[in-house]
Amino acid sequence: MFSEYDQKTKNYSGKRGILYTEIMLPSNAPPEYANRETLWNSVEAAEKQWNAQLARRFVLALPKEVPPERYPQMVRDYCEKQFVSKGMIADFAIHDPAPPGHNVHCHVMLTLRAMDEQGKWLPKSRKVYDLDENGERIRLPSGNWKSHKEDTVDWNDQKYAEVWRQGWADTVNRYLEAEGRPERLDLRSYERQGLDVIPTVHMGPAVVQMERRGIQTNIGNLNRDIKAANQMLYAIRKTIRGLLDWIEELIQSEKELLKEEAASTDLGVLLNDYLNQRKAERNDWSWSGQQKGDLKDLKDVARAVVYLQQHKILTLEQLHTVLSGVKQKASQARTGMRKAEKRMKDIAGIQSAVAVCQEQKPVHDKYLKIGWKKRQAAFAESHQEELKAYNKAYRYLKAQHIDLNVNLDALEAEYSKLQSDHAAFARQLEQVQAELKPLNDVRYWVGQILGPEQVEVLDKAEGKQSVVEQLRKKDEQSKTSREEKSKESNCQR
Repeated sequence: MFSEYDQKTKNYSGKRGILYTEIMLPSNAPPEYANRETLWNSVEAAEKQWNAQLARRFVLALPKEVPPERYPQMVRDYCEKQFVSKGMIADFAIHDPAPPGHNVHCHVMLTLRAMDEQGKWLPKSRKVYDLDENGERIRLPSGNWKSHKEDTVDWNDQKYAEVWRQGWADTVNRYLEAEGRPERLDLRSYERQGLDVIPTVHMGPAVVQMERRGIQTNIGNLNRDIKAANQMLYAIRKTIRGLLDWIEELIQSEKELLKEEAASTDLGVLLNDYLNQRKAERNDWSWSGQQKGDLKDLKDVARAVVYLQQHKILTLEQLHTVLSGVKQKASQARTGMRKAEKRMKDIAGIQSAVAVCQEQKPVHDKYLKIGWKKRQAAFAESHQEELKAYNKAYRYLKAQHIDLNVNLDALEAEYSKLQSDHAAFARQLEQVQAELKPLNDVRYWVGQILGPEQVEVLDKAEGKQSVVEQLRKKDEQSKTSREEKSKESNCQR
């Protein structure tokens, strides 16, 4: 494309992986703006200042779950509703870089100036005179009227960052639903969603390339630790939640168990009943098979009984109390891990930003030394990627209250200490998982005795069965089964 600004032809023919491009125009835009070269030359011609912003650009991640042929319409629907209907021109391009299907995304560029009905660019802002309490202009000591600038459109309002993000989530979810997919996009942070999940750290292109070459980085290692911790935390939360719900329903729904037959609340008795039930189920097995099955069940249950005895867990209420303690232990470990990971994330970001600043500092220093504005603008255009990288890294350091003279050795030592702390918290979670294993086994074995209907409320016509009644019913069924087998045996004799 030919640039009228510097009278040079820009060659983009080397771009690969471009699936689709389109320019969407509002109704009052000139039709010739559908040509990319015409559009952006017109945009640049409308700006008079050398450092004027020409466009707003951002990237949309496209879901793999939606067929690629639906991507253009998906982006088109989104841009029409959020931008074009408001008067902006949207120029978008869908990319599928190598390897194909790995990171399909869409680049969107938006114009910043509104247009009148004839398609002429309007000013970005206008001068507004300040008025006193009488509605009169205020004159300054210099003799000029006091005034301020106001944007002619509100497209730069920060509220639209949230509006546009939510709009994209709604669009993607609508297409996922149309494809019959269960996945849904939620652009809120885990914290805002109320999810107790540790977020991973964003890896830039440089880190991704190093990881693909097999070079481990601090950020890559941290993300692997975070993913492992999240999997462990999910399993622990799921197990604890299931156990607590089971115990709570059992205690609340089956008060008769405590009133009528207190001995049945003894977990040891229930586990012994489980062994007897399993033994009865193997009556028609061979003698060798019965012995092997009995021995295996006895070993499994014995380990659980030893655990219950060591922790003085005899009843469901005591089991509930122990689980609350285990849950508290997991919560403390999780809090420690989150604190360590947050600081590790900050340190990794600082190290990365310092490295970028040091690499791009010669270009940035040369840019600052250029005295002529046009020469400086030309230099900035030819080195925009380097300057953009430097400025982004420098802003990050400033937000962290860090300068380029930061002691990197001290940061690395702190990072190593945090890694050790993180590993210690991970071992605590592994210990919690180990503690939950016998408790979960107890739940399963007791559930086999009480039956799947243990916490179900039956229809009033049938009446509600207590745990005691369920146990008695099972005893009667077992007795009847034994009597029938005895009769069959006598008949055969």
